[in-house]
Amino acid sequence: MQMESPIKRRKTRQIMVGDVAVGGDAPISVQSMTNTDTCDVAATVGQIKRLEDACADIVRVSVPTMEAAEAFKQIRAQVNVPLVADIHFDYKIALKVAEYGVDCLRINPGNIGREDRVRAVIDSARDKNIPIRIGVNAGSLEKELQRKYGEPTPDALVESAMRHIDILDSLDFQDFKLSVKASDVFMAVAAYRKISQQIDQPLHLGITEAGGLRGGTVKSSVGLGMLLMDGIGDTIRISLAADPVEEVKVGYEILKSLKLRSKGINFIACPSCSRQNFDVVKTMNELESRVEDITTPLDVAVIGCIVNGPGEAKEADIGLTGGTPKHLIYVDGEKDHKVEKEHLVDHLETMIRDKVAAKQQAEQDVIAKQS
Repeated sequence: MQMESPIKRRKTRQIMVGDVAVGGDAPISVQSMTNTDTCDVAATVGQIKRLEDACADIVRVSVPTMEAAEAFKQIRAQVNVPLVADIHFDYKIALKVAEYGVDCLRINPGNIGREDRVRAVIDSARDKNIPIRIGVNAGSLEKELQRKYGEPTPDALVESAMRHIDILDSLDFQDFKLSVKASDVFMAVAAYRKISQQIDQPLHLGITEAGGLRGGTVKSSVGLGMLLMDGIGDTIRISLAADPVEEVKVGYEILKSLKLRSKGINFIACPSCSRQNFDVVKTMNELESRVEDITTPLDVAVIGCIVNGPGEAKEADIGLTGGTPKHLIYVDGEKDHKVEKEHLVDHLETMIRDKVAAKQQAEQDVIAKQS
């Protein structure tokens, strides 16, 4: 029972990161970044595959040395998800990973050095249809901008971004996306709002160095939520001091909450109170862990009592309302049957998987008829 988002997204130029469209009318993509030693090919490939399983659309890999570039070649051959190479300063590394099949270069043209080096990278990117991500960060602003503004500010971030953009403009290269990140929510939001009025390239959203799993999730949700509500943002990365897979999960939850993306189960669950007729928290913890592998969109309501339960259950694909002595199950908004407490989680999991299978079969039937 999914509904469309009321958010009107900003119109942007579309670029391709591998086979993932970013910008235009493409879905907002979810990214993460490996935190393994890139030269440890097995560990990096293993982490990327876990991110693929979590449905990451794009994965960024740090490539700080030529040795890492050679490792990147092996990594690229073993994974399917589009890869962005994170490179700073050394243009030769950018040329090497471009040769090895990178899908996007995260490199700031103003930091590469001489004009001939910048041109070499841009020419290679153009020849191989590789987009560039300009990544401006409040923690690494140019020294002259630090002196000019005294401290990182939204205007400083935007001025830094425009310097890099001017270089790409001078070389007639428009296939780029941009980020203007800060760890301060207000600064990042102001910078993104300002730059969104000056360029039509897609924007990569993020609150950089947001913190640990809980604090970083909250900070990212607030900052990115404000921007996404404004229609700003084409791809997102949640920066957490945590397992990168958690970044992908949080990213999708943010997009699901704004109805901008639907992946997996959207749970509507009460926080529980003394009215509850079963242990809602325990039920939710177990159920969430069991159906984490499901990517098909589905609304599931788990409510502990009859006060709010029926109303929420009627709006869900599958709904549970706590009762005495049995609990009432709704299917597609209608009362369907009752279940005992002892079989609650097993029963809900079976219903969810059956419902998902039915939806997938219906989608396949439609495709078959069209072909």
